[in-house]
Amino acid sequence: MPFDAIFMTALAGELRETLVGGKVDKLYQPARDEAVLHMRAGRDNVRLLLSASPAHPRAQLTKVPRENPETPPMFCMLLRKHFTGARLLDLSQPSMERLLDFRFEALDELGDRVERRLVLECIGRKSNLIMLDGAGRITDCMRRADGDLSAKRPVMPGLFYAPPEPTGRLDPSAMPAEELRSFVLANAPQGDGQDKWLLDAFNGLSPLIARELAFQGEGTREGLAQRLEQLMDRVRAGDFTPTVLVRDGKPIDFTFQAVLQYGPSVELKRYPTFSALLDDFYEQKEAQERVRQRGQDFIRSVTQARNRTAKKITNQEADLARTADRDKLRRYGDILTTNFYQMSKGQSVLRAQDYYDPDCREVDIPLDPLLTPQQNAAKYYKEYKKAQKAEEMLTLQLEKNRAELDYLDSVLQMITLSEGDRDLQEIRQELMDNGYLKQHKRKMTAKGRQKLVRSKPMEFTSSAGLTILVGKNNSQNDRLTLKDADKRDLWLHAQKLHGSHVILKTAGAQPDEASLTEAAMLAAWFSQGRESGQVPVDYTPVKAVKKPAGAKPGYVVYNTYKTLYVTPDQELVRALRGRTQN
Repeated sequence: MPFDAIFMTALAGELRETLVGGKVDKLYQPARDEAVLHMRAGRDNVRLLLSASPAHPRAQLTKVPRENPETPPMFCMLLRKHFTGARLLDLSQPSMERLLDFRFEALDELGDRVERRLVLECIGRKSNLIMLDGAGRITDCMRRADGDLSAKRPVMPGLFYAPPEPTGRLDPSAMPAEELRSFVLANAPQGDGQDKWLLDAFNGLSPLIARELAFQGEGTREGLAQRLEQLMDRVRAGDFTPTVLVRDGKPIDFTFQAVLQYGPSVELKRYPTFSALLDDFYEQKEAQERVRQRGQDFIRSVTQARNRTAKKITNQEADLARTADRDKLRRYGDILTTNFYQMSKGQSVLRAQDYYDPDCREVDIPLDPLLTPQQNAAKYYKEYKKAQKAEEMLTLQLEKNRAELDYLDSVLQMITLSEGDRDLQEIRQELMDNGYLKQHKRKMTAKGRQKLVRSKPMEFTSSAGLTILVGKNNSQNDRLTLKDADKRDLWLHAQKLHGSHVILKTAGAQPDEASLTEAAMLAAWFSQGRESGQVPVDYTPVKAVKKPAGAKPGYVVYNTYKTLYVTPDQELVRALRGRTQN
């Protein structure tokens, strides 16, 4: 993704305007390579995300909730020790570098004012978040690199911080306009290859922007020099537009200006802020990555069990189809019984009238020449009874296996809704309780009982102020619908689709139309119908929802209901959750 130095310059200006002078209230480390600072900036409470993820390093203000581990990591404890209560003095970025330097004023153990710094380096696999004291000495960092691993630049506690090695490329923003123009005219190739030349010659450009400069310059040196000069003018003036590139309804890239190289095949979606852009772009992508990384063991187990069950159903349906012709076996037995006088041992076929046929046409009945006429008739009756019994057993087995397949599909759907380790642990616990995973030793409570994982449902607030709760897994759905919800509340679920149970808390009052529609939209969004247009959502009072005895987790039945048709809307989902968090 084009998180280049110019994009970081645009983002740094946005963060500086909001955060400088703000005070750190709380610090969390939701993931190994992420830190979140809750800050009071002016009259607003904001959350600053500092990510040193090798795939998606960045700094931004975020509204996306992140689950924090029960026990904070050591790096988080150090952050809290040195930065809780600290005030941000300044935020700087070396010219055309993907590096942000946050300078704080804090109090030490003696109550004296001291300077502390957080340096975020967004440089791919070597991305890092580094704590420095006032003298520039490293207190600790997210990724330590000793001399053996990084001989040129060790990053270890106790060492003085040194910035990343310079690339040797030119800084176009530091070059006077005439010098920059002359350099491009003298060295740039004509026609193809201009984008690669830009990346080799200058620091701070992404491949996307290099291609865009070459495209808008129309392949000429004169055009390229003009476009690069215009870009540097916008950088110095802080003239940026948060933009996401969307193809076929899905975001594919983001940048700080309009991009024309793709033509009408790509839509340009503009955002009010760069932080809002990054929240939107990364929210679902990173959630899916976290689920894959942390739940890959039982995702594999559930997928294998699901595929086995699906194959078993296919085979049983084929077996059941073969039993559909069993009446012919009984008819053959009856016809043989009435024609014993025509049969003799050693005969392989009997041609006789089929008195079950309205026209009494003749039929050829295969015989076993080693059996007597009576034994052949008995064989057909036996095969008929066997097929009859097989139909009964297969019908029962198919019903059971289809329910199991439906449950496993629902588990895979619910895994995608997980927001953190606690959600995944609850699903893992559910799978162990239902025999799909091996039982592991669980933590014990102070009273010697097994400690059960209990995550909370997602909470939203409608435009009219009503609370909407959304379950994130089957166990939570059961608990939310059958135990926690008021019987007078409304229950919603996407019709005939795997998805969350949604509770609109009304306490028996008639909800307003907007709140009901918003709750239905949440039920559609948190279901298999997320990518669909008009999704049917059933709703009914909680008291009308029942769970059959012995049913799998998350499975309920209801008979009286009404249906709304809604279109899932991610922006509305974020807005409804934002009201709760505020």
